[in-house]
Amino acid sequence: MPVITNIEDLRALAEKRVPRMFYDYADSGSWTESTYRANESDFQPIKLRQRVAVNMENRTTAVQMVGIDTKMPVAIAPVGLTGMQHADGEMHAARAAQKFGIPFTLSTMSICSIEDIAGYTKSPFWFQLYMMRDRDAMARMIERCKAAHCSALVLTLDLQVIGQRHKDLKNGLTAPPRPTLKNIVNLMTKPRWCLGMAATKRRSFGNLVGHVKGVSDMSSLAAWTNEQFDPRLSWPDVEWVKRQWGGKLILKGIMDVEDAKLAVESGADAIIVSNHGGRQLDGADSSIRALPAIVEAVGKHIEVHVDGGIRSGQDVLKAWALGARGTYIGRAMVYGLGAMGEAGVTKALEIIHKELDVTMAFCGHTNIRNVDKSILLPGSFPG
Repeated sequence: MPVITNIEDLRALAEKRVPRMFYDYADSGSWTESTYRANESDFQPIKLRQRVAVNMENRTTAVQMVGIDTKMPVAIAPVGLTGMQHADGEMHAARAAQKFGIPFTLSTMSICSIEDIAGYTKSPFWFQLYMMRDRDAMARMIERCKAAHCSALVLTLDLQVIGQRHKDLKNGLTAPPRPTLKNIVNLMTKPRWCLGMAATKRRSFGNLVGHVKGVSDMSSLAAWTNEQFDPRLSWPDVEWVKRQWGGKLILKGIMDVEDAKLAVESGADAIIVSNHGGRQLDGADSSIRALPAIVEAVGKHIEVHVDGGIRSGQDVLKAWALGARGTYIGRAMVYGLGAMGEAGVTKALEIIHKELDVTMAFCGHTNIRNVDKSILLPGSFPG
């Protein structure tokens, strides 16, 4: 087993262990992938101010996200097909998050179902919902979230239409994978993955198959998905979801100040500055560059979180310094899961937390709540 020191180590190991189509699904963006790459690279120019002769004992990174205690300002982002990175993947990631003390967000397009996660963990989790044409199906899914005691609902706003991801088309992405010659040859090189999948019954979209009218197998599910993402989504629809849910509501996919202001007017509890991991509008700004203007415009009125490109604890600290009151990790979690299962997710969280804690100390702080943009080198950050 190689020594794991950073998220890149987990990524490299996941690439070796996860079938190509599922690795590419997680590790890719839309069209030229420029926004996907910028999400990560735009953190690099932001420089930190090192301070010395400061008492660094008794440090804490603990905060609250939408009123929920968390060990650090990090939640696991919703990622579709997580259960194809590792058998029962969402269940393992959720339990790792629970043990570590951070929120876990389950995707609508997950392999494991809402009920699977509720039965496998003790602490309440968050659920991510897509706006679909079938309002009855959405209402039933919201009721299932209530029954599972989900503590927040994350409504994704930026998937009215789907951006083209070239790798998914070339790989012929399906769950489970089609038995083509190319796939069979690739699967023969992934014995660990194959053994895990052989031992689980969860190989399809658990939140949809058997729960949504007209969806009983993968062939009908593909057609249903293409038809169901609602291009007519508008702010009255957000209000409808809020009424149906009645609990903490987080809006994901805000990249513009005007949309952030409308989100405040909708009565949401938080927004996530996010470009869907660079998987939707290629050529959009990176999340970290979009963050400061949105914080400036609405940060006093709503809790602002950020998602996209976070691969280290330093990234988390930089985002917090720029006004984000929560961050999300998707690919970092997926790399850990694909590399080592639940232990890999835990390792990813440990790496990020340690980097966050030590970097905060180098910057002269012992409590992350006291950190602001004064820790950043003037002229090196956006906004």
